Amino acid sequence: MSGHKMLFSGLKLWTAGRSRWISRLHDDCSTKVCIVGSGPAGFYTAQHLIKARQDVEVDIYERLPVPFGLVRFGVAPDHPEVKNVINTFTQTARQSRCHFYGNVSVGTDVSVEELRHAYHAVVLSYGAEGNRSMGVPGEDLAGVHAAKDFVGWYNGLPSCRELRPDLSCETAVILGQGNVALDVARVLLAPLDILKKTDITQPALEALAESQVRRVLIVGRRGPMQVACTIKELREMVNLPNTRPELMAADFEGVAEALKDLPRPRKRLTELMSKTALEIPGDKEQQRRSGASHTWGFRFFRSPFEILADPERSRTAGIRLAVNRLEGSGEGARAVLTGEVEDVTCGLVISSIGYKSLPIHPSVPFDSRKAVVPNSMGRVEQAAGLYCSGWLKTGPTGVIATTMNNSFDTARSLVEDMESGTLDVSAAKPGSRSVSALLEQRGVKPVTFSDWEKIDGVETRRGEAVGKPREKLLTVEEMLQVARS
Repeated sequence: MSGHKMLFSGLKLWTAGRSRWISRLHDDCSTKVCIVGSGPAGFYTAQHLIKARQDVEVDIYERLPVPFGLVRFGVAPDHPEVKNVINTFTQTARQSRCHFYGNVSVGTDVSVEELRHAYHAVVLSYGAEGNRSMGVPGEDLAGVHAAKDFVGWYNGLPSCRELRPDLSCETAVILGQGNVALDVARVLLAPLDILKKTDITQPALEALAESQVRRVLIVGRRGPMQVACTIKELREMVNLPNTRPELMAADFEGVAEALKDLPRPRKRLTELMSKTALEIPGDKEQQRRSGASHTWGFRFFRSPFEILADPERSRTAGIRLAVNRLEGSGEGARAVLTGEVEDVTCGLVISSIGYKSLPIHPSVPFDSRKAVVPNSMGRVEQAAGLYCSGWLKTGPTGVIATTMNNSFDTARSLVEDMESGTLDVSAAKPGSRSVSALLEQRGVKPVTFSDWEKIDGVETRRGEAVGKPREKLLTVEEMLQVARS
């Protein structure tokens, strides 16, 4: 080898070695943050941290092989515009200082304590995976489902794949009057031509094609002035093709007088409900309604009292509702039992009374009554270096924009703690290096973001073949097979 070549070769080796050394130095000097959960809260927290400081590296751990949490598994299939936030999350995940580790169950594959040893800070953003119990007799009967599971079924959540709801009844009752309740009502009643163009799962589409459900009642314990849905969702119900609304005029007594004092969003929502209940529609709308074969309606001032069984006591035959009256007014009004009850014949009851977070480990503080991690602006109480964001922090309230703001607040708290020295970032931490070694020892193979993009590609191509945005893979096994292909 000539002198020039030897010099050039040596220079290359030195440069490569030096860049590896610099990279390792940067790696050891950077602040390591890990986020548990890859839903909106997790990604928004990561986005803000990466933007706020150049020395922060973020690792996101997710139990499933696929990211995006409730954007993928909670948003209604006919709301594709809401899923556009996935584009923002993808940009965050592709940043050089952000890494995604799917197929890793924190609490099982790796403990919270092990993460706390490996990272300067741990942010818990794993959302609300539990169901709130109705606490009434008969809620375990066949034909009774939690809305979270029903939504998971039509959205392709692997754990809900075997749900197989019986849609052979004429009437379905949904308990709760929030946006999720209206999503479920819409999916049950929407014309198949609308659903066929969405990313709803094939098994759900086939079941809905055979559905005998013609009437959906959406039940709430308080009145029209307290419904928890937004005007967008209500408007979609009012205009849903081949359906007509059935609201009871008596429920709106005194509402018109109270309207002037309401905040604008609540006022517009209540006006639309009142108009739908009380006004005689124009000729065109009258014609549309009279030709409809499906109906839906709100039932106010009602609470579940008992799920009624068929004679064999094997499945749901109806629901007994307790009749309420209100004490107080506005948002603070309380539902009080009157002692009266009312029976409704139905074969399907879906409880949409709220999701709830579950504790991850006894070492992490948890308020079981509120089902949240006790925190101050995202700082977990009495646990330095531990933070939380999303529904785990606030309870299951608000829309994606609410979660964005609450996650940005948590990220700001973390950055403030770094800058004030409250969070000690002076000692080097190994981050994913040590966690990856632990996972390897335990036979756990994480799914990277580029592995997810393989799954995404397969789902999109399958969807294109049948005129849908995507056809989701429905089992973890199938997801892993594609990720590792």
